Amino acid sequence: MTVLIAGSGVAGLALALTCHQIGVPFKVFEAVRDLRPLGAGINLQPTAVRELIDLGLETELDGIGVQTRDYGMYSRKGLHIWTEPRGRWAGYNWPQYSVHRGELLMLLYRTLLDRAGPDCIETGWTATGFENTSDTALLHLKGRDGTARTEQGALLIGADGIHSAIRHQIAPDEGDPKWGGALLWRGTTRAVPYLTGASMVMIGFSGLRFVSYPISRPDPDTGLATINWIANLNYDPETSSFRKEDWNREARMDEFLPRFETLKLDWIDIPGLITRADKVYEYPMVDRDPLNRWTYGRVSLMGDAAHAAYPVGSNGAGSAIIDARQIGAAFLEHGITPQALEAYEARMRPATSKVVLMNRTAGPDSILDVVEERSGGQFDDINDVIPQAEMAAHAEKYKLTAGYGIEATNAAPPTIPAGARLP
Repeated sequence: MTVLIAGSGVAGLALALTCHQIGVPFKVFEAVRDLRPLGAGINLQPTAVRELIDLGLETELDGIGVQTRDYGMYSRKGLHIWTEPRGRWAGYNWPQYSVHRGELLMLLYRTLLDRAGPDCIETGWTATGFENTSDTALLHLKGRDGTARTEQGALLIGADGIHSAIRHQIAPDEGDPKWGGALLWRGTTRAVPYLTGASMVMIGFSGLRFVSYPISRPDPDTGLATINWIANLNYDPETSSFRKEDWNREARMDEFLPRFETLKLDWIDIPGLITRADKVYEYPMVDRDPLNRWTYGRVSLMGDAAHAAYPVGSNGAGSAIIDARQIGAAFLEHGITPQALEAYEARMRPATSKVVLMNRTAGPDSILDVVEERSGGQFDDINDVIPQAEMAAHAEKYKLTAGYGIEATNAAPPTIPAGARLP
């Protein structure tokens, strides 16, 4: 009856915590030997924060993140386009959080070990494939020394990321992740927070874009907080080389800094944030086409293995957390059975497929491109370029498609009722 989980990223750990909460036996297998707090800042929408709170992590989450207050867009000339409130300030019953992905990962990891014990996860084992039998799922693994082994469970969930071996076996002809030409540079810098002190901002347009938000509270002595930032340039994917994505690839500032020295605003020092970063990491923005199925017998996918999308809607890690909770809900309804996986997929695949495709062309940031195309980023009155009503309608449409409209989120019952346990 054990559920095998391949991968201990945010998706796999959230599923493991959910299984423990509802009394489902599980075992996690992770390729790396030692989990470390790698990555940069991410945002968690109220829909995902609600699930973490239902896992009993409210106090801990508040200790590592910042409740995002608002989200603003500015042209490359520094002119204000649009600002909307976020989280509780927007009317949600739960906050939105900006947090370092590595800190969130380690919080989930420590909590899992505390609750389920150290034997619930084995590191240093890479998932290489699977088999279905009439009543079990077999997970094939390879150790760092080349040793091969096979684990048997009732079900297998592939949470092994955008390069998932489980997904590759389900869709063997898919090929590499798709790169549309956007290259990102990411870093964190200690600096004084700007605007409200909990503001997320997006400046420029798709060809020259800078995104920034604080992921820690200001130090009471220095007033400095950790500011996450992302610099985005676009290249022609037909003529530019594809540098294989790796969040740990350190970048050279001279490859992108000169372009961003032209973005000068009086309330945020963009070149200063870039040059004062401890380390800068390079990553091409990639995704995968939606699959027409995730589930194959007793095996299914979740998180980036299922629906890797461009990181433009603040819902990547959140979607993985929601996947985990929906799998748990399906277990409660259908038991540890293939029917549970089919029910989970029916609930999540259509919605996440829409988000993957929408993020390519019509994410919330696409308003910046409209402004750039119509005005070159220079205007006296933004309403002469794009009416406020048009921007509000676009923002609301994205929220509804992505599954975090305010009214629907507040009205939805808990994914997993308090105290629910598998019989």
